[in-house]
Amino acid sequence: MIITAAPASTLRLDATWLDYALVAIYFLFVLGIGWMARSKVSSSLDFFLSGRSLPAWVTGLAFISANLGAVEIVGQSANGVQYGVQTMHYFWIGAIPAMVFLGIVMMPFYYGSKVRSVPEFMLKRFGPGAHLVNSLSFALAQLLIAGVNLFLLASVVNALLGWPLWVTLVIAAVIVLSYITLGGLSAAIYNEVLQFFVIIAAMLPLTLIGLHQVGGWKGLKANLEPYYFHTWPATQLSGFDNPIISVIGITLGLGFVLSFGYWTTNFVEVQRSMAAESLSAARRTPIIGAFPKMFIPLIVAIPGMVAAVSVTPIMERLADPTHQAGAEPNQAILYLIRDMMPTGLLGVALAGLLAAFMAGMAANISAFNTVFSYDLWQTYVVKDRSDEYYLKVGRYVTIGATLIAIFTALIASNFGNIMDYLQTLFGFFNAPLFATFIVGMFWKRMTPASGWVGLIVGTGTAVVYWVIATFGNTSIGFFNLPGQGTAFVAASLAFAADVIVSVIVSAFTKPKPEAELVGFVKSVTPKEHLVDESEAALPWYRRTVPLGLLCLALVIILNIIFA
Repeated sequence: MIITAAPASTLRLDATWLDYALVAIYFLFVLGIGWMARSKVSSSLDFFLSGRSLPAWVTGLAFISANLGAVEIVGQSANGVQYGVQTMHYFWIGAIPAMVFLGIVMMPFYYGSKVRSVPEFMLKRFGPGAHLVNSLSFALAQLLIAGVNLFLLASVVNALLGWPLWVTLVIAAVIVLSYITLGGLSAAIYNEVLQFFVIIAAMLPLTLIGLHQVGGWKGLKANLEPYYFHTWPATQLSGFDNPIISVIGITLGLGFVLSFGYWTTNFVEVQRSMAAESLSAARRTPIIGAFPKMFIPLIVAIPGMVAAVSVTPIMERLADPTHQAGAEPNQAILYLIRDMMPTGLLGVALAGLLAAFMAGMAANISAFNTVFSYDLWQTYVVKDRSDEYYLKVGRYVTIGATLIAIFTALIASNFGNIMDYLQTLFGFFNAPLFATFIVGMFWKRMTPASGWVGLIVGTGTAVVYWVIATFGNTSIGFFNLPGQGTAFVAASLAFAADVIVSVIVSAFTKPKPEAELVGFVKSVTPKEHLVDESEAALPWYRRTVPLGLLCLALVIILNIIFA
């Protein structure tokens, strides 16, 4: 059975009073959590890192929920429209291995060093140069990505009420701003736990109803090209025609550089682990999050595939990308919700979408205010003031960042597939940062000068390549890649350039004394600094390494099933 839909210009969600009531109740819970968390904020550590007091299951769900925003719901459903199950690579290759690596290998350095942010780790490992470059680039990236989530949040409100974009942007920003300003990271994390369950409650019924409407998995296969149902070699996603090169590109570009660059150095995610109550809890946080992460593509990519055979404006745009009446892949979820969700479930679906976008934006803003307050304002602008002063700065910065996100949201509105935009940003900022981190963590000879020089050259290389590939009049295949191959290549070049430059600069500059590298470089850090001795007495399902190995085994099985 094929469902038709009206043109994109008429996209309005026909919600009833019951649907509005469910959304209103959800918002009351969100603001209530922020108000309750406010009473526990008495210091800047409470506001920015929840006092390092949260259990692993809370930080684990918050870890994954912070990422379960625009990237997952809209970006990956748009990928489902265009690439089918090749989208699974963003999860099974592009997330789980890096999350396990973060928990087992890198969290002991982050948590054990007692740093308050990823840039502060850079300060202690490499000095002010690398710290300032990383702080500025991270702050810029978070403002841009917060704009993505805000734009998509405003799109839902626009489809629901028909208000102008600027009005919906302001209202959506005020909602997120309210609970972050009140309760800081604790409010964001506890809301992220709530939002995780609301998102699942919204997307699972949508997936099942959508599959039923198109005749199940067999119905999809009857109406989509064969490549929609095979993860490998993913030539449509990578943009490489050669299957071998495509596999290498996916494995290295997405699976290694972009994935490890995002999950192991992005303070938005790492901040959740840093809020855990112990080193063991901090290490388990990303691995606990990895279990639901590996199954999330089933409820975001599959709806995109359903939209590709059931939503007329989406089908028109797939057939002819220049079709003016067609709908962008980003709109797939809204069309499905409108066409397939009955009263009541529509309200749940709307709450789920709003939850997803608020979780993503709140994560970006809470990470931004920490880095700005600690790593920029306190370090370089106003030093040695009271803790109360920096707590106030954090709240004011939260307001400022939210206002800026309203304007960066307009940039996101220019992309038909939001994942193209996000992968480009990750290639610019995360790929070179991961190169600096991984070399500096395992090579004690890497110098402070090489830290900041490598970051600048790596980011510059990615930007130059992207500009040539996007705006240049070249027919060279290396630059003229369809799909998201351009982002993969940009990230790989950034990583390689950073490593090469770091090695060269280190050869001509002086490294830090070994005594200053304890806790930051593996070879000079005593083993007891990197493990939580109490973990040995825990059952296997509460220990970091066994949980991580189980994650990797499940991912291998999923790759085999969908190959």
